[in-house]
Amino acid sequence: MHTHPYQPFIFPEATKLIVGTLPPPRFTSRELKDDDVDFCYGSRNGMLWPILNEIFGLQLKYETTKEATEQRKNFLFAQKIGVCDIVASAERQKIDASDLGMQNVQLRDLVNYLKEFPKIETILFMGGNSKNGPEYFFRRQLKEYGLKLDVLNDKVPRIHQLVLPTTSSAIESYTTEKPRIVKTVSLTAPSGAANRAVGSLQLYKDLKTANPEFNTFDFRVMQYRKFFE
Repeated sequence: MHTHPYQPFIFPEATKLIVGTLPPPRFTSRELKDDDVDFCYGSRNGMLWPILNEIFGLQLKYETTKEATEQRKNFLFAQKIGVCDIVASAERQKIDASDLGMQNVQLRDLVNYLKEFPKIETILFMGGNSKNGPEYFFRRQLKEYGLKLDVLNDKVPRIHQLVLPTTSSAIESYTTEKPRIVKTVSLTAPSGAANRAVGSLQLYKDLKTANPEFNTFDFRVMQYRKFFE
């Protein structure tokens, strides 16, 4: 059983929420590599922090030190971005970071976190609706609440909106409250496994043709910039 090693990193001022699944198994077993960072998305093979480093010029350190962790936390506080991966624990047949290999998945109640932190306006999924991806699990969870995602944009990155009903007290019942809208963006996953999917996109092919040096990392930087800045 692989349990998520980090508690949700959410605070009252957060307006955006990064949502993925589960770190590589070595983060649960606490067998980190020297250039892993002991924090969410800290795997030396992950691209999220290198992408954000490129967008914001953060000069991040990539090492298992408290300083490297604090750099990332300070950035998130400053940008009002929380992190709450949706998978609390899962079993994996293969000891790797693949989402597809997860079984007996236990989820964190993301809907309740949205209710607890009412300033969150945007969920940034680290991946799409493929099986065992963060959007996939979130949709499954929404069904239990009788909720659903409505399509705003069906092209990559796919954008949806969630209408969260508001609850009024008896005193407020004479006023009309607007329902709360939370936008979700399914970004291309910041992992090497998603490179093939990036390579198949017509937009990527066009950009690559125009500039042969353009690569899958550059594509993610371009895509993420719009939603993080």
